Amino acid sequence: MMAYKLRKRGLRVVTQQPISLVYDNVVLEVGFRADLLVEDLVIVELKSVEALQDVHKKQLLTYLRLADKRLGLLINFGEGLIKNGIVRIAHKLAC
Repeated sequence: MMAYKLRKRGLRVVTQQPISLVYDNVVLEVGFRADLLVEDLVIVELKSVEALQDVHKKQLLTYLRLADKRLGLLINFGEGLIKNGIVRIAHKLAC
């Protein structure tokens, strides 16, 4: 539904975007999958949990590093108010 709504607004969205992983000179073409990649710039990771944990933020930061992206959004639909469930994660952004 989220991808549909973003596309309806004219944004390019890829769902379940594969992220490759290189470990010990072995390449895994699909090491991870990001929930959404918007405009080839922003990784959006979707959760539905009671409360976000540090592990969720680390997961998104790992995706950003591996995909060489600078900005991610972690969205938790388990919050009472959606605005309380949105976390912005930046990687290598100039301030």
